[in-house]
Amino acid sequence: TTHYLFIVVVAVNSTLLTINAGDYIFYTDWAWTSFVVFSISQSTMLVVGAIYYMLFTGVPGTATYYATIMTIYTWVAKGAWFALGYPYDFIAVPVWIPSAMLLDLTYWATRRNKHAAIIIGGTLVGLSLPLFNMINLLLVRDPLEMAFKYPRPTLPPYMTPIEPQVGKFYNSPVALGSGVGAVLSVPIAALGAKLNT
Repeated sequence: TTHYLFIVVVAVNSTLLTINAGDYIFYTDWAWTSFVVFSISQSTMLVVGAIYYMLFTGVPGTATYYATIMTIYTWVAKGAWFALGYPYDFIAVPVWIPSAMLLDLTYWATRRNKHAAIIIGGTLVGLSLPLFNMINLLLVRDPLEMAFKYPRPTLPPYMTPIEPQVGKFYNSPVALGSGVGAVLSVPIAALGAKLNT
């Protein structure tokens, strides 16, 4: 019982950390302009949390379970905002599960080798997560319209949404987000695993 209780506590706390790290993309007013920030934070949080969780249990599939819990929490948050009168597209639910499945697959395919899971799995998460989420964001109706029509009540003045300028670095967020996410998620996941052992 204590073992499973610990798993639930880790999942809940990790979820809160990941949600706060990805606050930018939950709200579609910042979904595009902060895509690179999201890619870095979410790749890192998913890999660190899932590796810690997976090494604790030693069971392939734990990372997917971890990502599923976060997805459920986020849909609950989306429903809460919707109940407050905000439109359905006000919050975009991040896509964690496919990337977590790649991490689990790596852990299983390398015979539960934690170093391979960190290096190979971390790289796969860093490369896939921005791609999956860009596809997800393409389904959002109109992020800029959402931003101006439904500003967040707690949005500080310096974060007021602005019209994106053509040719800036976020003009190709998938390429930049994928590269940065892949580079950063591996060493940070390795550090997390080192602290865990």
